[in-house]
Amino acid sequence: MAGQGRLGGSGSSLPLLLGLLLLASPRGGSAEPGSGAAAAAPLRFNVSLDSPPESRWAPVGRHFDPAFMRAVVGHVIDSVIPKWVHEVVRRVAEDLEAYIPQPYEGEIRGLSKMFGVNVGDGVLLNLAYEFTAFCTSIVAQDKQGNIYHGRNMDYDFGDYLSKITIDVDFIKDGQVKFSGTTFFGYVGLWTGQSPHKFSISGNERDVGYWWENAMAAFLARFSPASWLIRTVLSEADDFQTAFYMLAKIPIIADVYYILGGTTARQGAVITRKRTGPIDVWPLDPLNGAWYRVETNYDHWTNPPPYDDRRTPAIRALNVTGQEHINLNSLFKVLSTKPVLNKLTIYTTLMSNADPDKYQTFIRTQE
Repeated sequence: MAGQGRLGGSGSSLPLLLGLLLLASPRGGSAEPGSGAAAAAPLRFNVSLDSPPESRWAPVGRHFDPAFMRAVVGHVIDSVIPKWVHEVVRRVAEDLEAYIPQPYEGEIRGLSKMFGVNVGDGVLLNLAYEFTAFCTSIVAQDKQGNIYHGRNMDYDFGDYLSKITIDVDFIKDGQVKFSGTTFFGYVGLWTGQSPHKFSISGNERDVGYWWENAMAAFLARFSPASWLIRTVLSEADDFQTAFYMLAKIPIIADVYYILGGTTARQGAVITRKRTGPIDVWPLDPLNGAWYRVETNYDHWTNPPPYDDRRTPAIRALNVTGQEHINLNSLFKVLSTKPVLNKLTIYTTLMSNADPDKYQTFIRTQE
């Protein structure tokens, strides 16, 4: 089963948290993906990049109860963050701008004030989400050279993270600069798309306990992996530039970046260590490699038997076939168990040549 070896937070929710779940914002309407299985669409918001970082999330915040958000912050931090990390971040919080660049520093300050929590806890919430993502990402090319990109986001604490999952269109000068899916309060992006340019998803690379190295890198001003995704979505003008930035810019922890473009063969998995790339695994459709599947393990090794989402995904893609791959069939692949599992919070589908089809589905497990 996919959950072994992961944090068991969803089973230890605080009584206050359980009581506040009913106060969370309602999600968007239901949708009918190609598989015929109903799935709820999250709320979708515009966030203006022309507004000051401290206040740009305020229109979103009106849809969420501050007491609920405080419960989320407390529970996630207590469940994930080592006590010594908590102490370190609390000490540097008041000098936050020395360690965190804009717009992230201003956004975290604004969100912390909105929730009524210490700014250090706002930082810790973002670091906690950074280190607990178990995911499946797929980039694939059809016979006509169209690129499709999909991902499942797996986390613990699904009883409330599903209630704060949102799609966001980041607006600059009246236009959508980029879109992404995130948990409200988290300024990074693990999933996003720059219209008509490229799409990115990020998966945690499972390398064991590494808080000490991660905190050292954070205090040395390396970027969290999800912040780099957002920075690339904001700044890169094309697939090639995005690829270079994702491969080269220092980050605080190992990660897999899955990148999709707009034309044939523009797709790759980048395996990262903190200081640079370990491996690049591109699409190679001329030699039959029309898709790449990445979970949380190096593609050149075998996944552990208790968390093998890779093999079922590959089997489902092979059954689908390149001639039948599209967003609907990709959704079906991502709905195959255990690719879809009890920790799956959402599924996002992206087609870079047709960005209006960016869509997220909240997954409900029985």
